[in-house]
Amino acid sequence: MEQEQKIKNDPPRLDRIFQIYDPPLYFVTFNTLHRKPLLAQKEVFKAFVAYAEKNASSGRAIGRFVIMPDHIHLFVRIGRDSKLNDFVRLLKQVLTNELGLKDVWQPGFFDHLLRHSESYSEKWNYVRKNPVRAGLVEQVEDWPWQGEIVRIDSV
Repeated sequence: MEQEQKIKNDPPRLDRIFQIYDPPLYFVTFNTLHRKPLLAQKEVFKAFVAYAEKNASSGRAIGRFVIMPDHIHLFVRIGRDSKLNDFVRLLKQVLTNELGLKDVWQPGFFDHLLRHSESYSEKWNYVRKNPVRAGLVEQVEDWPWQGEIVRIDSV
């Protein structure tokens, strides 16, 4: 009975998976509610960077990121003592406060654990071209709302 309870509540394979990727590196995306173009502005960028820098000293490191008008892509390496849900929830809260609005975000977020077979730099090269694909700039380098807070080496 005790063994059955353990399997239901804590799949043993998850511990093995997360030991391989310790600390794990996630690719995270979250969107504004109804895809409203609220984010590509100096105040949001500054608040995002301040949150990222504050968290970097606590083992929650944002690597590369792109802030689009209606969504954010980021790569984050987060220690096992932290929860990705809490990290994203607090980031959304900081940005909501900066915007001074209610109901800014779509519920939840998309996250993907990067594995050894996947390339951080390949995913980044795709993500950083979003502003060009969206017709917002002609050159990737012209998009001002992107960067790298902490250098994260590939998995």
